[in-house]
Amino acid sequence: MDTALDCLDPDCAPGEAIPIWPLTEEGFSAWLEAAPEADTAWAHANGFSPAKGLSLCLPGEGGRIKSVLFGVGDGRFEGLESRGYGVLPHDLPEGTYRLEGLEETDAREQAMLGWILGAYRFTRYKRPRRAPARLVPPEGIDAARVRRLGRGMTLARDLINTPAEEMGPEQLEAAIRAVAETHGARVETIQGAALLEHNYPLVHWVGRAAASAPRLVDLRWDGPEARETITLVGKGVCFDTGGLDIKPSASMLLMKKDMGGAACILALAAMIMDAKLPVRLRVLIPAVENSVAANSFRPGDVMTSRKGITVENRNTDAEGRLVLADALAEAATEEPDLIVDFATLTGAARVAMGADVPPFFTDGDELAAAIQAAGEAMGDPVWRLPLHDGYERDIASSIADITNAPAGGMGGAITAALFLRRFVTDPEKWVHFDIYGWCQRGRPGRPEGGECHAAMAMYKVIEDRCG
Repeated sequence: MDTALDCLDPDCAPGEAIPIWPLTEEGFSAWLEAAPEADTAWAHANGFSPAKGLSLCLPGEGGRIKSVLFGVGDGRFEGLESRGYGVLPHDLPEGTYRLEGLEETDAREQAMLGWILGAYRFTRYKRPRRAPARLVPPEGIDAARVRRLGRGMTLARDLINTPAEEMGPEQLEAAIRAVAETHGARVETIQGAALLEHNYPLVHWVGRAAASAPRLVDLRWDGPEARETITLVGKGVCFDTGGLDIKPSASMLLMKKDMGGAACILALAAMIMDAKLPVRLRVLIPAVENSVAANSFRPGDVMTSRKGITVENRNTDAEGRLVLADALAEAATEEPDLIVDFATLTGAARVAMGADVPPFFTDGDELAAAIQAAGEAMGDPVWRLPLHDGYERDIASSIADITNAPAGGMGGAITAALFLRRFVTDPEKWVHFDIYGWCQRGRPGRPEGGECHAAMAMYKVIEDRCG
């Protein structure tokens, strides 16, 4: 059973489902003039208005619900507001509903996706209070595509929400293998001391102190009549203590989400494979835990990376860019048409952009324009920040080629992206997303907890590139 889509009822005949009527201010005025007096009196008695997100069940015979009024304000759902229908699965009583009056295909698809995303709850450890209301998929839309997006988003949320005790490097590898098996992909893993033998020194460096061995998981999949080669890289730091530069407890509390880049990349990969896009896909996920032990890597140590660039470690809490560096260097060796990396990389990105809008970095102007447009179209907002060459001086080291932790603390998201750029060969064909991977407070379509950022935007970019 596809539990990610339990909130849908594709087998219910539309006529048997309870209708939901989305109403603007104008539409509500028209409804008041045409509706039976008992219904308008009920709406007035309950203080209903068509403000966005407000709903009202109209009573029918025998205590059943006759229909539902749903306020949509001015009717425009842009950006994250496109998930506005996500308030309904847990606001409405259990039952099966259908949408009425949405003429545009995009609006019906947005409503269905919002419903799926809003119905989500992480139930691994806590039984939900109730099941969500169910929706009959609207007619005349690409429902398979909407389901695909919903499944991918749910996958990422589940992985991020799972505590590190049950989502360490070994379990993350198992999750990757499960997705690969579903779609007929191949997986190889290099772990422990073998990372040094195969020249992934930075991945080993960061993860060697953990009880679960560090590893690089390498997934490959060939789509039908593949025309593009795409490599996805995700930061898989399954828990980050900060290492010897240990985090304070408050900062460590959410560090189970530090593998959010890997989770979102895996969601994107699953969307691509489920759609059978004509791409030759590779996914590289360095899965590690940044722990404290006698063999932890230390501040002041220098390590030679896979690419031969020497790195001075000035802060063991800047470990994400280290594991990504080796993975990006390997990704670049095959010269793919596109390299995409996702990482929960810097607090500086959150200070600059907040929790909802991940910044991205690329030297490809056409690629950046496509990503920006796709984010707007998908209700998955992103924003380009510059790879400002003037800040290259901040990642210089007096004893190595570069350092992972620039002094001064300014422009931290940019200097982290500049660090990563050193490990790709064609920055115009590479894009780096600095995501948050978390929703701090629940909102329509975005329950509190793990969140899949930027995957839908990048899926549309790749979908469009493939025609």
